[in-house]
Amino acid sequence: MKNLPSLKNLYYLVHLHQEQNFNRAAKMCFVSQSTLSSGIQNLEEQLGYQLIERDHKSFMFTAIGEEVVERARNILTNVDDLVELVKNQGEPMTGEIRLGCIPTIAPFLLSRVVKLCQKDYPKLSLLLKEDTTERLLDALAKGELDLLILALPVDTNGFHSMKVGIDPFKMVMHKELSEGVVQPIDYQKMPDESIFLLQAEHCITGHAITACQLGDSAKVNPFAATSLHTLVQMVNSKLGTTFLPQMAIDTGILNDTDLIAIDPPGEAPYRDIGLVWRQTTSRISTFRTLGLAIQKTLLAQELPRAC
Repeated sequence: MKNLPSLKNLYYLVHLHQEQNFNRAAKMCFVSQSTLSSGIQNLEEQLGYQLIERDHKSFMFTAIGEEVVERARNILTNVDDLVELVKNQGEPMTGEIRLGCIPTIAPFLLSRVVKLCQKDYPKLSLLLKEDTTERLLDALAKGELDLLILALPVDTNGFHSMKVGIDPFKMVMHKELSEGVVQPIDYQKMPDESIFLLQAEHCITGHAITACQLGDSAKVNPFAATSLHTLVQMVNSKLGTTFLPQMAIDTGILNDTDLIAIDPPGEAPYRDIGLVWRQTTSRISTFRTLGLAIQKTLLAQELPRAC
């Protein structure tokens, strides 16, 4: 039988690549720095190739080292999935799910998802992470997360996705400003730089521009907010208008403000809410069951459906 590399040494290598520091990587692996270094050297000897170029003060991964790291991540992820498959055999709604969610959904949905699991699936534990779509998809690909809640559409090449609901957009403005607005609203008649949106890394910005057919960039203010709550405060100060998802409005983001939400012009704009997971996962049954439960939760909110 071939002298195969150990999973432990692959684990060391992946964490060193992630941390880019021997000391931090060793702490992440709960071993000494010398143990981690020896494990990686042993891995190089087994493979017969140099994975890391070292000197006294720094190191860098070789080209083959980068490729080995990428494949090692996949191997470790598949091993984790294998363990979960056996451990949860016959009981799909048990164990841990490392769940990622974007900031424009997390504050308005995750608490309901957690309560749902506590009530209906008490043996299922959710470990939550909030981040941007791009970073969450990267973490999912690396096996650092198991499941994502995202706003669709998004490029999910290499992943499976499941739509669980829709989230309409509303146009939000100060009550005083709304008094002079003629319905239906004509974007071209709005002042330049009067529409405020989130920073570009938040996918809701692209979704809102597309769904609301906001093609004239001159109407968008160059200042980009970091959160929906910041947008609310800016609009409440009569600086302009914005678009907010119905999910945020339903959970009270406009409470204690002088803002009103109205339907944007044109066809009812919305974003899809969906689950995303790796194609290679062994927990498809678990994720689909959870997805159907979330779907019922969103329907119970009585979100209006687009035509």
